[in-house]
Amino acid sequence: MTDTLDQTTQTQDNAHSATAPGDAGARSSRRENAEHGFTASDELITALQRVHVDLIELHLQGKQAHWNVVGKNFRDLHLQLDEIVEDAREFSDTVAERLRALHAVPDGRSDTIAATTSLPNYPHGEVDTADTVDLITQRLEATVATMREVHDTVDDADPTSADILHGIIERLEQLAWMVSAENRTPSA
Repeated sequence: MTDTLDQTTQTQDNAHSATAPGDAGARSSRRENAEHGFTASDELITALQRVHVDLIELHLQGKQAHWNVVGKNFRDLHLQLDEIVEDAREFSDTVAERLRALHAVPDGRSDTIAATTSLPNYPHGEVDTADTVDLITQRLEATVATMREVHDTVDDADPTSADILHGIIERLEQLAWMVSAENRTPSA
């Protein structure tokens, strides 16, 4: 009985240890033990990182627009831009935390955002409300386009991450509709 118990303990010890190259017999670190379960593929990480980058850039451009919008209906648009900024910030955090849950490292550094965003640059200086509406609508739609572009890759690899994208897409499309309505005229 003691021999069986010793063998079971040895088997369990072996199952919980990991070796690194050159460290024969070394036990795994706490970090290695903590990172188990579903781990994102490189393709999934790249797709979610693209979304993360565009959401951060949407947040930054929304704030730039918020500070520099002028003209008719300024106050309403100024406040609406803050709503977009807050949603983009929350969504970027959600995507970043999803990446971490999948044992990946999100990159939200300013140089990474500037180099990899798919959003066009936002103009410098004051921008009229009507132009701001068009510019922000374009950026909302560009962010959604990125999510739709990576959707199938994400869904194939991790339906849970795809569900997160669905919620973000729904909200950003709603915001694009609401913002763009500022410049619409009723159809006859």
